[in-house]
Amino acid sequence: MPSIRVEEMMRLTVKIAQPYKVGRIAEGSLQVIPITGGTVSGAEIHGSVVPGGADWSILRNDGLAQVSAKYVLETNDGEFIVIENEGIFDPNGESVIKTIPRFQANCDGRYRFLNDGVYVGELVPTPNTEGSVDVTIYRVG
Repeated sequence: MPSIRVEEMMRLTVKIAQPYKVGRIAEGSLQVIPITGGTVSGAEIHGSVVPGGADWSILRNDGLAQVSAKYVLETNDGEFIVIENEGIFDPNGESVIKTIPRFQANCDGRYRFLNDGVYVGELVPTPNTEGSVDVTIYRVG
């Protein structure tokens, strides 16, 4: 019998700007949502979301939505971590978007442990706040 453990690794509040509505593409309708900043906190990591990333969001022809975000975290101790976060969801269904985050951290740095492992995430609008989303990332072990 499989035993899967899930450990919360970090919580992010990601600030976003108004989307650029690219329009109809072969897969559906594309919009690009700029990432303008934010915060990250967890048991082993604290810092900020670096402005400049974006989320490419496609409302697919089959009615599902696909998100693909890429951005950078800067830790309070000066390291940079790249995060790519992808997911597919039903925009007419559950309001929590499930994602698969992947990390790229300095192999010689304090956060190299993020380079290995399996992670899952949840993305929801920040309660009572316009222009940001909350992302919780879990390590699966």
